[in-house]
Amino acid sequence: MPESSLIFRRGPLPAIALGSSLVLTGCFVDGGSSAGSSGGSGDGRIRVAMMMPPRSALSPLSDDAFKLSRWSTAETLVKLDADGNARPALATAWKQSAKTWTFTVREGVTFHDGTGLTAESVVKSLTAAASAMPKPRILDGVDLSVKALGAHTVAVTTAVEDPLVPQRLSSPQLSILAAKAYQGQTVNPVGTGTGPFELVKAGGTATATLNRYDGHWGGKAKAAGIDVKYVPDGTARAAAMRSGEADIVEAVPVSQAKLLDQKLITQVPMPRTNTLYLNTASGPFKDAGLRAAARGAIDAGKIIGSVYEGRADVAHGLLGPALPWASKLRGPLQRVPAGNPGGAEITIGTFTDRAELPEVAQILQQQLQAAGFKVKLDVREYSHIEADALAGKFDAFVLSRATVLDSGDAAAYLYSDFASEGSFNIAQLADPAVDAKLTAASLGAVGNARRTAIIAAEAAVLATDAAVPMLHERVIQGDAANVSGAAHDPRERELVTLDTYVK
Repeated sequence: MPESSLIFRRGPLPAIALGSSLVLTGCFVDGGSSAGSSGGSGDGRIRVAMMMPPRSALSPLSDDAFKLSRWSTAETLVKLDADGNARPALATAWKQSAKTWTFTVREGVTFHDGTGLTAESVVKSLTAAASAMPKPRILDGVDLSVKALGAHTVAVTTAVEDPLVPQRLSSPQLSILAAKAYQGQTVNPVGTGTGPFELVKAGGTATATLNRYDGHWGGKAKAAGIDVKYVPDGTARAAAMRSGEADIVEAVPVSQAKLLDQKLITQVPMPRTNTLYLNTASGPFKDAGLRAAARGAIDAGKIIGSVYEGRADVAHGLLGPALPWASKLRGPLQRVPAGNPGGAEITIGTFTDRAELPEVAQILQQQLQAAGFKVKLDVREYSHIEADALAGKFDAFVLSRATVLDSGDAAAYLYSDFASEGSFNIAQLADPAVDAKLTAASLGAVGNARRTAIIAAEAAVLATDAAVPMLHERVIQGDAANVSGAAHDPRERELVTLDTYVK
């Protein structure tokens, strides 16, 4: 399934959730001498209810790496700012020479086991990632080698010149851990990070415990530790916030958000767009005029009001408000005039794994039928529908798609979804003019020039009506009234930071 978090849970209340507050009572026990939050000391522990349990025993080479990042226990050479620019973290500087990037490793950093961060530490961690099977997602298609040039200097070399190496190294899947993390067949993050919080206990798929690491290079964390409980049921997570059992709750379902004190929830725009992909290679939507007619028939506002209860943003492009620079660079589009559907029969596919998508498809069915199309729906589990979608067996497909990958860059998403040779080209688009724009965006140097090229590529795609972006999703986070400094990160890399504490 496309990289995603199953944020929205709708429908009947599960029987298990009826006693959620009772089930959660007492489950947040800290790693220190007393349970619960600080009660106003500013030096207590933070109780976090997280949605998804670990899938790979918290291995940083898997998607579990994002948990380690959100707990501020594992760190990377580079971090990204709000615009996706690379900023220093465990590396203080870097420079490029053709295929090789040279990084200066921060001095004075210690791992949680007391050993020091060196160039060899970086080589060990990055080499383990580059040789892993499967590779971390950020290294798909990337041939990368690393060597130490000195005690605190490393060279990262790629098979082809790559302007995004610093951004790639910001991925939590490329965190730098102590040597002892790599003993045996798995990578063990317990006691091996460099962040302000040390992971002291990984309680399987139930809990995790972190204590403040006073030797952190960036200073002492304001909280004494973090107590994590995995709560997959959205109703139960919301109940934890209402009952005071959790200080921070991630991914509050839309259906539950309205039941919480609105002062306690934050809606964070995600780099994720709900899009209707139209098959440009066969069927009725091979006709550009009918694609334009479909675009004109869609009322995204009604979808947001009904399915998302107003907690999403109308899409004006494929890239949304989580990338604040995108709207500033857009210009007007030249559109093909809408044709007459004339009762054209179409089938829209989508999947049940994200509970809101079948509801979106039903509203689209109504809107397109009102415009003159005859519409059937084909809704299955994602594992049973992906192959048909990629093979072009649907006239249209509803998909919620992340628009930036781990590098924080949108060019890879655009290329995979809309290039003739793209690996996720559901729209079956094969347009030389679009390909040229996508290639230019992919090869551009980082910065404003690359962003301008990305928006030009987006415009080329939108002009074909191969995809109709409908809305940009938000993630809803709950923070108790006495929580200060919790991060609200569209990329879901930060949550509890050095500055987070319970008053």
